[in-house]
Amino acid sequence: MSEAEPAVSVWPARGGTEAVVLVLHGGAEHGTGTVPPWKLAYLRMVPIARALHRAGRHAGVEVRLLRNRRYGWNAPTLDPVDDARWALERIRAEHPGLPVVLVGHSMGGRVALRVADDPAVRGVCALAPWTPRGEPVEAVAGRSVLIVHGTRDRMTSPAESHAYAARAEAVAARVARFEIANEGHAMLRRSSVWTRLTTAFTMEVIAGDADDTLSGAWAAPGPERLRIPV
Repeated sequence: MSEAEPAVSVWPARGGTEAVVLVLHGGAEHGTGTVPPWKLAYLRMVPIARALHRAGRHAGVEVRLLRNRRYGWNAPTLDPVDDARWALERIRAEHPGLPVVLVGHSMGGRVALRVADDPAVRGVCALAPWTPRGEPVEAVAGRSVLIVHGTRDRMTSPAESHAYAARAEAVAARVARFEIANEGHAMLRRSSVWTRLTTAFTMEVIAGDADDTLSGAWAAPGPERLRIPV
């Protein structure tokens, strides 16, 4: 990885590519250091990327895991937002017209929600997202949005992701939010639940695969749909 470009790991589809999932890792509010491949925030997303590939490769799903140039959000430059838009431009150039689902954790969740206005994006899965008060929702207009947060998260605020989901309902095609009991920020205690929800959402958006848990979530009344216990 050079300063000029981020790095991307690719898990190709079996046969022709029909859709792409872009996976985005977490970071920090400030940090200009590079992101080595052994950085925990990056490594945390490798199992998620592999699970998405296992679930979707036979349906033509390609998975890409982005490794940012710098570790921080770094307002006002927003380095990871630039990196994600660069990755999306590459996807559109290499796979024109194909749908994209974004999956991001922590800062990567915030990035995914910010770049959802890319014309290829159909849905966003934000895991324990960093959504500070006043985070704009316009980018998710017309998209499907799934937010998953642990009730014991002390790094990013479950209350703020709930507030974001409530605001996003005004513009998104649909929004659901799950609360994983007794889970923190690292997605370690109940990793299978995070993985199951992420893959189910992705395959529903991309391939229309039905999932009972998600079907029940979309059908739930508004207040309940944003605080679904798991």
